[in-house]
Amino acid sequence: MFLSALSTLSAAGSANDPTGDSANHLDEAQQKATNAAGWVEENWSAWLGIGLRVVLIVVIATVLRTVIRRTITKLIERMNRGAQAVDGTALGGLLVNAERRRQRSEAIGSVLRSVASFLIMGTAALMILGIFEINLAPLLASAGVAGVALGFGARNLVTDFLSGVFMILEDQYGVGDSIDAGVASGEVIEVGLRVTKLRGDNGEIWYVRNGEVKRIGNLSQGWATAGVDVTVRSDENLTKVRETLTEVGATMSKEEPWNERLWGPIEVLGLDAVYLDQMIIKLTAKTMPGKALGVERELRWRIKEAFDAAGIRIVGRMALAAEEDEEGGSAPAVSAPSAYASTTSPQSMAASPIAPPSLNK
Repeated sequence: MFLSALSTLSAAGSANDPTGDSANHLDEAQQKATNAAGWVEENWSAWLGIGLRVVLIVVIATVLRTVIRRTITKLIERMNRGAQAVDGTALGGLLVNAERRRQRSEAIGSVLRSVASFLIMGTAALMILGIFEINLAPLLASAGVAGVALGFGARNLVTDFLSGVFMILEDQYGVGDSIDAGVASGEVIEVGLRVTKLRGDNGEIWYVRNGEVKRIGNLSQGWATAGVDVTVRSDENLTKVRETLTEVGATMSKEEPWNERLWGPIEVLGLDAVYLDQMIIKLTAKTMPGKALGVERELRWRIKEAFDAAGIRIVGRMALAAEEDEEGGSAPAVSAPSAYASTTSPQSMAASPIAPPSLNK
């Protein structure tokens, strides 16, 4: 009884003592601070390691990106210097288009720099997320699904872009080239990664998507071929004709500006076809790209003048037919008389309408 009363009094006294309550709160706060300090002391090394790893990844990615971009830029500048070294020379004028090489190299450099930056920074971001123990599987799965959906939705855009990249890398055509793209033809006035602009023969501008181009015929690369067919009478002296054509070709090859546009001698290939009333002789020559049509016109002009001076006649089928008509070699064709022209012929009588029966009978 006494002990229970003493404990009751003691509990009541402690409950009425504010100093004891404050001491308990202080003890509790001190315990929490001690626990927090212990937790920080136990995990500070892990935090420091994570921070250092993140900083190291960012620094390495930045340095690597800068080095790669500068390397690509130096390679592009070296390509441009190589093009400028021959610019203004005969070789540069015939084989190298400095502006075209500069545009092509700049486009390639821009694509390579963008791809390098995307790969490096994307890899660094994934590595940082992995350091924080973030589960990348859902993220990668979502990115894969989004990529597939984007690929299906914008497959034409992706096709155009990839076709433009390979077109530039392979140097299929450039600004100033005359091309036949199948869907359109003309002179290239602008080359892009998605669309190529062409100037048509009538001045129209064609916008051709790179993904729609299935074949390319470039008329401005390498060399062109000028071909001329000469038609003479079948009774002309072939030796005289060959000598005249050879002289015309040799003279034209020595005169300006044809000596620069001709990249080879004008060759007389010989008889291309022989008929009863005419012979066709073929000439050919290698020319500067895009200059074949002008060479052919000039060559025909000179051949006509040379043949007139040598007394060699250039003829064709229609001209021969007209000459034969004038000489009376062939009479005009007359159709046979028709059996229906005579009213007493059996054919006319059979075709005559039957008279109606007389009403008086």
